[in-house]
Amino acid sequence: MADKKKGSIANTSGRKLKIMVKTARGRTVGQVRWLQRQLNDPYVKEAQSRGYRSRAAFKLIELDDKHKLIRKGGRIVDLGAAPGGWTQVAVERAGDGASIIGLDISPMEPVPGAQILHLDFLSEEAPGLLKAAMGGEADVVLSDIPAPATGHRATDHMKIMALCETALLFAEEVLKPGGAFVCKVQRGGTEGQLLQIMKKNFRTVQHVKPPASRSDSAEMYVVALGYRGRTEAPGD
Repeated sequence: MADKKKGSIANTSGRKLKIMVKTARGRTVGQVRWLQRQLNDPYVKEAQSRGYRSRAAFKLIELDDKHKLIRKGGRIVDLGAAPGGWTQVAVERAGDGASIIGLDISPMEPVPGAQILHLDFLSEEAPGLLKAAMGGEADVVLSDIPAPATGHRATDHMKIMALCETALLFAEEVLKPGGAFVCKVQRGGTEGQLLQIMKKNFRTVQHVKPPASRSDSAEMYVVALGYRGRTEAPGD
């Protein structure tokens, strides 16, 4: 059952029937497991019923419910936006007069109320094009950019932290005072030097695993609130 007040999914009690995949013909073991998990995932079902493009929409809903990230009429940048679930939530919650910019290297369908840029965030021209599209300082920079998994935990951690660092550098250039930054990381958290920079530049910094993030996933989010302005790292 949906929690209409919060917008997320309320906890329910009682035994639920598990849907089983009727046939594995033509599918690998991994495909069967993925399909069975999707069929039994309440977030997948609720996303479909509400018209969200992915269950990931509920991660942002839960983060916003807790941390009040999205302001009415605000300017919001969504990095790694495809397929558009976070962008949809940002449009809904920011309301009329807001400016929502979504960016992804992968093609995605338009999101009414948002401007979508089909760009590689790591490309040289991306920051300038993003700033031009924004037309002013941002209230929130969101980054749910995934790093292609290699299966080697240490390598995957380094790759996703490099993406987080790049997103943070961009956020420091465009956020207004008091703004917020949210970025995907992996279990183990944000590495020392980067975390220290964030703590100097933001009022509060914490790691969060929203309920919609699957328990068997290593992903977490670093949530930084109350942007103070950039403080140069030692040696810069």
